[in-house]
Amino acid sequence: MTLLQKVNDPADVRALSRPELHKLANELRTYLLESVSQTGGHLSSNLGTVELTIALHYVFNTPHDRIVWDVGHQTYPHKILTGRRDRMPSLRQFGGLSGFPRRDESPYDTFGTAHSSTSISAALGMALAARTKGEKRHSVAVIGDGAMSAGMAFEALNNAGVYEDIKMLVVLNDNDMSISPPVGALNRYLARLMSGQFYAAAKNVGKSVLPPSMREFAKRFEEHAKGMLTPATMFEEFGFNYIGPIDGHDLEALVPTLQNLKNLDGPQFLHVVTKKGQGYKLAEADPVLYHGPGKFNPAEGIQPSAAPAKKTYTQVFGDWLCDMASADDKLIGITPAMREGSGMVAFEQQFPDRYYDVGIAEQHAVTFAAGLACEGLKPVLAIYSTFLQRGYDQLIHDVALQNLDVTFALDRAGLVGADGATHAGNYDIAYLRCIPNMVVMTPSDENECRKMLSTAYRHPGPASVRYPRGAGPGTVIEADLDPIEIGKASVRRQGRQVAILAFGTMVAPALKAAEELNATVADMRFVKPLDTALVAQLASSHDLIVTIEEGAVMGGAGSAVAEALAAAGFVKPLLQLGLPDEFIDHGDAQQLLASCGLDAAGIIASVRERLGSKEPRLVANS
Repeated sequence: MTLLQKVNDPADVRALSRPELHKLANELRTYLLESVSQTGGHLSSNLGTVELTIALHYVFNTPHDRIVWDVGHQTYPHKILTGRRDRMPSLRQFGGLSGFPRRDESPYDTFGTAHSSTSISAALGMALAARTKGEKRHSVAVIGDGAMSAGMAFEALNNAGVYEDIKMLVVLNDNDMSISPPVGALNRYLARLMSGQFYAAAKNVGKSVLPPSMREFAKRFEEHAKGMLTPATMFEEFGFNYIGPIDGHDLEALVPTLQNLKNLDGPQFLHVVTKKGQGYKLAEADPVLYHGPGKFNPAEGIQPSAAPAKKTYTQVFGDWLCDMASADDKLIGITPAMREGSGMVAFEQQFPDRYYDVGIAEQHAVTFAAGLACEGLKPVLAIYSTFLQRGYDQLIHDVALQNLDVTFALDRAGLVGADGATHAGNYDIAYLRCIPNMVVMTPSDENECRKMLSTAYRHPGPASVRYPRGAGPGTVIEADLDPIEIGKASVRRQGRQVAILAFGTMVAPALKAAEELNATVADMRFVKPLDTALVAQLASSHDLIVTIEEGAVMGGAGSAVAEALAAAGFVKPLLQLGLPDEFIDHGDAQQLLASCGLDAAGIIASVRERLGSKEPRLVANS
């Protein structure tokens, strides 16, 4: 039996000797690589947190002591060490382990995460809750250097720094910079010294015995001395005791430093430097390629595959962005740290002076775009549907209220499969359609996506195009940049009795279902402005109106149709199909859609049930 097989929870880690921790780290890294290569998932970031995870569970009494992992895509080692090793083959699959921390999955997952920059706020809440309840426990936030770019992280630092009696540690996992020369034997000694009781006591003695003038001089001298060796000043000004940077792969530095910090009161800040892909040379060389791979052979690495027959919607956007930028030098492309995911690599290469990556800062991204628009430029913000939720106030107040010309390209709209509920873009239709001045478009194929992007760009006000993850149906894409008429839907199939009003990705299964139902199908294209004339026409000529969307059924496109029918005075049977009023777990995207009744078979069953057939099916409808 390997050492890893003997570890079923962190108590087993704490029972190991210090030399055994190194062996555990090697076995954990090997198992992690073998496991993720068979299931797919996040790899580079997890290979980089093996030693840090071991050290945290070795030093802190988890789960009594709370560890909050920011974003959470680096928690596979944590899952393995907290009793979920045998479930790793089910990672990110339907009914299996989540790829992120979940409170209902394990008591060691103290806070559910997947969006970035929440850990310090949550850990502070836990630390102050412990103080309020009189409980002696530590709260640890593990946050990456990318997540530190978000304003929320600094809001939390600003709040936390005033509480001198809490047991709270922020660990900055810096995996983007190389380890600087001071990291080594000398820096390890200084880190241990500055985190030890002697250094802390010396500071307190200085505060108590020196006269005020000398205290200020000593404080400045201390800051200057530490600043020569560490980038401490900023975090110390927030009220944290800063330690580091130290090598995040060196257990002989990590363990004693954490042990010293555990004995200190007040907010502590430990800066560790790790390497993405650590221990697997291919991932070290290209951590982006190995960030979230599918299945692959670790011995061979990720092999280039033949070009897919169908373009993804993300690629359609990337091509359009470059083409439109060539045609209009006012176009500015913006991403909140999702260059690769949003398909903007080619744009950055071709138009570097018009490309802006603002970091993980969605609120800033939206208002930054608004500022550009105020000066006559034409910003295009490429952002995942789930991440635009974070900039909602800015969307309303800074863009829509001022009716500014900003194009929102919403990637990952609808269900996203293995990433699950945290990344699903289920709510953008509902949260966008209620905003004045906003245009909301839902393309049903690649060519419509390109045309709608041009439509949004040409429209002199805020406009959004939502498109899903993955490939479209394979429609031929026209090269022009011509817009389409705003608010105009199209009838794709003429039938009788039943009219299916399909939005975006649901046009394809609606057409398939309509063949068996002999139903009319309309590609509605626009949620806002809705083609109310066509809605009225179809309501006049059919017995049942069916709306279908890959979005929340509550307040979504079907609700827009219901409002239009009511406003026009129609009393007509209406069946609204969409995603149910619940968070939908991870799994294969098509399997999830089928479970919600949003495949052709589900549509047929729902319509027949509404018409009186004895084929009931549970779906989200009203």
